[in-house]
Amino acid sequence: MNIRLTLVVLLASLFTLLPRAVAAPPEEVKTGVYLMNLYDLNMDEHSFYADFYIWFKWKGKKDPTKIEFVNAIEKWSMEEATFDGDSTPVKLKDGYKYKIFRIEARFFHSFALNNFPLDKHVLDIQIENPEYPADSLIYVPDSNAAEIRRNLVLVGWEQKGCNVETRVHDYESNFGNAQENAQRYSNLSFTVALQRPFNYFLLKMLLPLFLVMLVSIGALLLHPTHIDTRSSLPIGGLLTAVFLQQSYSGALPDTGYMVLMDKVYLLGYTVISLVLLQVIRAGNALAAEADLKRVIRRERRLAWLYFLLFCAGTLLLSAWR
Repeated sequence: MNIRLTLVVLLASLFTLLPRAVAAPPEEVKTGVYLMNLYDLNMDEHSFYADFYIWFKWKGKKDPTKIEFVNAIEKWSMEEATFDGDSTPVKLKDGYKYKIFRIEARFFHSFALNNFPLDKHVLDIQIENPEYPADSLIYVPDSNAAEIRRNLVLVGWEQKGCNVETRVHDYESNFGNAQENAQRYSNLSFTVALQRPFNYFLLKMLLPLFLVMLVSIGALLLHPTHIDTRSSLPIGGLLTAVFLQQSYSGALPDTGYMVLMDKVYLLGYTVISLVLLQVIRAGNALAAEADLKRVIRRERRLAWLYFLLFCAGTLLLSAWR
């Protein structure tokens, strides 16, 4: 009796495990992207335009070309037409079926500007197949899956390479239809890394502020008796710094947080305010008949201190991002 019971339990366990053992593995689709053009990086609307080729190679019966661009927000040229206009897949010598498309569309990307103007962005184009879940069909990178046109130039940006990555996207929802809609789909992402040139930060953004700081701090090098001239330099520098900050802030979207350059300007405002306070303090000291030579020595030391404070603070802010 015990032997029969044991056999029944074993058979039941085998039948439980049998569907998993015989389940067919998902069909793999080799995919690659060749970027032709990338333009109109719109940070106000969090979008960019891309023009690229995408190809698929597969051996299964499922059609992997019925794709959906997950982050596309404007499909103005997404035609499923190959080079010769024939929609029939090409049969390669190695047995793979092959199709290639040229896509033009506008895509969503949330631009984080915390480190402006030393910001870096990884733009992505994501594809999925809404007809087949991840346990039925998956996209994998082909050999040389990610390439960019060699002579592609993005004005104001430096290219830092591209890549194709694959993962499983779990929506954690059946979209109201538990029988038809799966929760997990194969997601293939083509990414392009961009960053602003360092010269843009150094020469166009930092150099004007640096000159303003030199003029403002230079007020402490003038003779303490020239109170009018000494006070006008930091005041003029403060107004100029505000104008410079507004000139680049107008070109950025309303972020709601301080970017890197805002922090550098805040440091500059603090140093200029300290210079102006010292000018007032020196004027009061002279009015009280303080030692003139002692006041001059102290202000020269403070001039160097404020200059080093601004330089060191800028370096720390730029490095600590």
